Amino acid sequence: MIEIELAQVFISKGERRIEACPFVDKGCRFTHRFCHLISGLCRHLSILAVSRHLGIRWETVKNIDKAYLMETLPALDPAQLAGLDYIGVDEVARAKGHDYMTVVYDMVGGHLIWVEAGRTAEVFSRFLKQLRPDTAHKIKAVSMDMGPAYQKAVRESLPMADIVFDRFHVMKNYSKAIHNQRRLEFRKADPSGKELMKGTHYLLLKNADKLTEKQSNKLQTLLESNSNLNTLYVLKEQLQALWSAPSFEGMSEQLENWCLIADQSHMLYLKKFAKSLRKHCVGICNYAKHKLTSARIEAGNVSIGMIRKRARGIRDTEYFKLKIRQSSIPDNQSMFYLKS
Repeated sequence: MIEIELAQVFISKGERRIEACPFVDKGCRFTHRFCHLISGLCRHLSILAVSRHLGIRWETVKNIDKAYLMETLPALDPAQLAGLDYIGVDEVARAKGHDYMTVVYDMVGGHLIWVEAGRTAEVFSRFLKQLRPDTAHKIKAVSMDMGPAYQKAVRESLPMADIVFDRFHVMKNYSKAIHNQRRLEFRKADPSGKELMKGTHYLLLKNADKLTEKQSNKLQTLLESNSNLNTLYVLKEQLQALWSAPSFEGMSEQLENWCLIADQSHMLYLKKFAKSLRKHCVGICNYAKHKLTSARIEAGNVSIGMIRKRARGIRDTEYFKLKIRQSSIPDNQSMFYLKS
């Protein structure tokens, strides 16, 4: 601890002036460099770990990090953006089921360009309406999941831009259909069938080239014994092949053929999924026009997930927004002794 004596001048009763200290903010007991260190540590460690390491209260560490980020993070101003061809939008939660945020990425440059609390059409529209007209008109496509809110915002504010539903969410929805149908098959199976199905859920979802020989043999035995699961697995392979189509028209034709096969089955969950595919056909097949994937969004979501994991939940939504913004910029060395 360093003790510093500062000169004081009493101007009148109840009024005084204290000597300015350039390396400590008014009312703060910690220097700028120490606050820099704390914020740097909080980027990679939990607040609790930093608190214990430095011997400072948890609330103090969090407040210092929040104040430092508010002061130093570059502003996210949509009006200053230019040269956007493709953008991606997604929702993330501060905690499971709580306080959703809308995040927007430049899908070419790969960096975060906006984050705001809420996941409604109005929230995303706020971002789109702040874009300069010349910037907005040049956006060719927007990548998103199949939720209706963001679609509404794009159709109202970017009528000339295509909507692209990313492959990850389509396959995720199909995985849910497999999970639900497998659960039905398990319920109606005899004891030997139930035993055969135990521990096979991930085998049905995993790509064939990622399976070990033992896993492949177990999966093959399951598929030979259950025609419904075999159909689901074969259709999964065919569904993944959609994204290899060379054109929008070719992809649309393959998608419709896939749905016709699904319609001929008696599996309710498969038919519901096929109905959803048809409903979102244009957005799915727009991939063939733009080759736009959600890889950058998913990478950003991994970083955000790490923030939640380190914090074991963040109650302060504004602080969570700042941490998301911090995760999108390069890390800077924050130790006291920097290399010259």
